[in-house]
Amino acid sequence: MESVIIEITPGVGGEEAALFAKDLFRMYSKYAQKKNWKVQVLNFKESDLGGIKEAVFELKGENVFPEMKYEAGVHRVQRIPKTEKSGRIHTSTVKVAVLKKPKSEEIKINPNDLEVETFKASGAGGQYVNKRMTAVRIKHLPTGIIVTCQTERSLQQNKELALEILQAKLFEKKELEERERLIKEKKEQIKSGERSEKIRTYNFPQNRITDHRIKKNWQNLKDVLEGNLEKIVKALKESLT
Repeated sequence: MESVIIEITPGVGGEEAALFAKDLFRMYSKYAQKKNWKVQVLNFKESDLGGIKEAVFELKGENVFPEMKYEAGVHRVQRIPKTEKSGRIHTSTVKVAVLKKPKSEEIKINPNDLEVETFKASGAGGQYVNKRMTAVRIKHLPTGIIVTCQTERSLQQNKELALEILQAKLFEKKELEERERLIKEKKEQIKSGERSEKIRTYNFPQNRITDHRIKKNWQNLKDVLEGNLEKIVKALKESLT
């Protein structure tokens, strides 16, 4: 049994990007249900029109990292937004990060390196909204990495989950630094799936999904957004593994 932490944040496109971020969150949640993976939401911030400003969640189950690792990157959507009155197609982007959750012994965090703040929770899980100081924001001083968690009812639970997110981010940073070192040593460019790269386009007018890394197309876009990712995941594993 292994775990990954998924971060979904809007990129270019304002509210339309936030709405598509919610579509991706729903897609991954439905795919996880089909795979019998456990889904735990760690942080969730809604936008004004019901999209997502940020979603952080953990997936736990068999083969979860090999199945999800190729989802990391920039996802581009082309469609007519709900807010568009003239019928013009917009292009927006959403960034997806897939963080492998390290074992506790792999990443040690010095408590003296942490700046911890508490605040009142807001957003999803509204029973305790604006009533208790249960939300946690942790800053890792050596790296400047900041994580937030506010979905649980107790301050201690949120702090523990925030530390798990921080561990995953530090683990990813360590792996990226090692990868960059190897690239420099070998003096060759290695495709690393950096988040800045556009990996996939969801074209609604043409009912088509294109993965740019393997130059492959799939039809029936809405079916994929319902969590039916099997064909795409299989093609990516076969081509990129």
